[in-house]
Amino acid sequence: MSEMRKVPVGDVTIGKGLVLIAGPCVIENESFCVEIAGALKSITEEVGIAFIFKASYDKANRSSISSFRGPGLDAGLKILEKVRGEVGVPVLSDIHCREEVDSAASVLDVLQIPAFLCRQTDLVLAAAGTGKPVNIKKGQFMAPWDIGNIIEKVRSVGNDNVFVTERGTCFGYNNLVVDMRSLPQMREFGCPVVFDATHSVQLPGGMGHASGGQREFVMPLGRAAVAAGCDGLFIEVHRKPEEAPCDGPNMLSLDKVKGFLKQVKAIEEIVAIPD
Repeated sequence: MSEMRKVPVGDVTIGKGLVLIAGPCVIENESFCVEIAGALKSITEEVGIAFIFKASYDKANRSSISSFRGPGLDAGLKILEKVRGEVGVPVLSDIHCREEVDSAASVLDVLQIPAFLCRQTDLVLAAAGTGKPVNIKKGQFMAPWDIGNIIEKVRSVGNDNVFVTERGTCFGYNNLVVDMRSLPQMREFGCPVVFDATHSVQLPGGMGHASGGQREFVMPLGRAAVAAGCDGLFIEVHRKPEEAPCDGPNMLSLDKVKGFLKQVKAIEEIVAIPD
């Protein structure tokens, strides 16, 4: 195994204790994001887990042309900048093409490569070239050991601030499965590994016009991932998931976050005990 790289993100270090990356699937409006970010910051400070806020300014890979995509690049980045300044937390969002990279890097603390785009070499190199930390979401179509090729793309331009996120693997039509072996397998490349507990229970395109999900499995899988030794959890959160404009079926309700984090914090403390 390569020496584990710790990735600094503002005052958060990924690879040094459990980190939470959380927020709504998509930016709905400014007050909504500030409110959710503030609530999550308070919860994570109480529980003792580092926190990075996540929300997408554009959901560019939706099933239907009528799906809600968010406010777009410019308006979305202004909102994320407001969250970072007012709430005082690092911010992360997806990027979708090279043309977005410079603008996104001027605001975001982490540039995230979406799972469907993780093999797009020009996009990965452009993101890495900014010097910002890069989160690569492993494609649903990829074996965990194949992620090493993408990590090397980031490192090839001199950026070693890279981490990867497991978000489930295609298991037939409209379904995903999680193989917990992928977490230690991907850590062999010497970078931190995050587990996306909400997208892993997504049912892609399962509603015909949109994706479905099984949010009842978010917490069990999240607990299992921490027990398996992941460096962080990625969860999408909403006050009323059933009313969310996208990915509601697989999002966790905000009122369940504190109890869930207390559980995974306790599990982390157990698995961290040396032999």
